[in-house]
Amino acid sequence: MKYDTYCGLYCGACSMLIANERGKLEEKAKIWKLKPEEVRCNGCKSDVLSVYCLDCKIKTCAENKNVDYCYYCPDYPCAMLHKFKNDRYDHHSIIFQNLNFIKENGIEAWLKSQKERWSCSECGMRFSWYDKKCSKCGQPVKSCKEDIID
Repeated sequence: MKYDTYCGLYCGACSMLIANERGKLEEKAKIWKLKPEEVRCNGCKSDVLSVYCLDCKIKTCAENKNVDYCYYCPDYPCAMLHKFKNDRYDHHSIIFQNLNFIKENGIEAWLKSQKERWSCSECGMRFSWYDKKCSKCGQPVKSCKEDIID
């Protein structure tokens, strides 16, 4: 599994990737009205992508420009990233904050901070961007909506 992305999202908080890790593909596919193969994902920088990430223009652009993170691009921050940050998905709103953290502190420090951010403080179970409580212990957790930055 690869948890980092070109744009600054943390794949470790994606409900699809979590379902893959926990062996719940079929169960989640039914809930999301998708085929299990459409849900299969090992993260943005892997060769196994969910249906939602297959045609990502940001990923294609970064790969074509041979950059590991968008901030390496001479066009950063571009209109495509601004549009992505401001779309209808709340978890996209923190991409610039994440990319700046990676740039200043390195990928290992960012991955560590994200693992902590998206793990239950009570039991350590990882949760997804939109969860409101831990699926293991029921403890309330902070969803991505609480991280929204304008």
